[in-house]
Amino acid sequence: MWVLPDTYQSFGWDMQKIEMPAVDWHDGGATVCSLDTSFEAFVSPYSPGCSVEEQLVCISTIKKLREQNLNGKIVLLHGDIAKEQLMPKNFVFYNPREHQEIISLLESKNVKAIISATGRNAALAGGVYPFPLIEDGDFDIPSVYMTEDEGEKLLLHEGKPIKIVSNSKRIPGKCYNIIATKGKDQTKKIVITAHIDAKKGSPGAIDNATGVIVLLLLAQELKNYNGNNQIELVPLNGEDYYAVPGQMDYIRMNQDKFDNIILNINIDGAGYKEGKSAFSLFDLPENLKVKVSGILNDCQRIVEGEQWPQGDHSIFVQNNCPAIAVTSKWFLDNIDTQTITHTPKDNPDIVDCSNLVDITETIVKIISC
Repeated sequence: MWVLPDTYQSFGWDMQKIEMPAVDWHDGGATVCSLDTSFEAFVSPYSPGCSVEEQLVCISTIKKLREQNLNGKIVLLHGDIAKEQLMPKNFVFYNPREHQEIISLLESKNVKAIISATGRNAALAGGVYPFPLIEDGDFDIPSVYMTEDEGEKLLLHEGKPIKIVSNSKRIPGKCYNIIATKGKDQTKKIVITAHIDAKKGSPGAIDNATGVIVLLLLAQELKNYNGNNQIELVPLNGEDYYAVPGQMDYIRMNQDKFDNIILNINIDGAGYKEGKSAFSLFDLPENLKVKVSGILNDCQRIVEGEQWPQGDHSIFVQNNCPAIAVTSKWFLDNIDTQTITHTPKDNPDIVDCSNLVDITETIVKIISC
């Protein structure tokens, strides 16, 4: 991260560093076993550790979760209730009522520990398999997860004692937003964002080192910028982190100033080696939309993409700001089936750096139009 302030300052940008609390965690592995069988399981991110032996109750629907007495029990969540990753309990941007009810019921029924059996859900959990149903440092019931196949085996032990040992530990820490600015008029801002964090265990090349590289390239390309509109380069810290602290802090700082933002450009998932880059347009004023569409039509390796909500541009769209989301068209075409993001496959070998240069040059044209 510390290359950011050095780069910003070397190209004459004003810089602001904002410190925020964060929680890291240590994954020491997990075991699940019955009297005669062991099952492969993984620690849920940010879960507290535990050593628990209690009766197993299996839950596949919210209806059954409502009706069952779960006091002091170990619960296996599987099937329909475990079909998609639950949003963290304090996540404000997208938190379906169904998810909130599941979390509330698990807490109010005094569940001792949770096992979830999950498959794939690329739209919410990325390419990881199995995905952690619960990834929430504000949720204090110990939790582990396993594949659907392991879950099928565990179902045979319903009503019997099960032991879970999870060697997980939360570690208090801190993180930073580092914001660079150029330009005179703070009432007319173009905010360019890219989240700087990645999932633990993933190199995060596409998700989202390439976005941060574009910010660094823009810092260089715009070093002599003297336009009237203020430009903000914002590597938001926390898009792949349960509490999104950087995003929440940015909203807090700008809660009465979103009217001053004339455009957000967010880069996430850009630079994939297959196919073209995609610029998706959200609520652009007609005159700006015409100009941007003209710029994109002149780019051989960039197309106008379909709208997608899974990114930091949604913060700005929800606050009535025009936005452009920049990604790889391959990811838009495979958003529900890709197996790359949040996994070790997301490494530099899948990046075409020339795409990042094209994206940078195109953003500069949009800023100047």
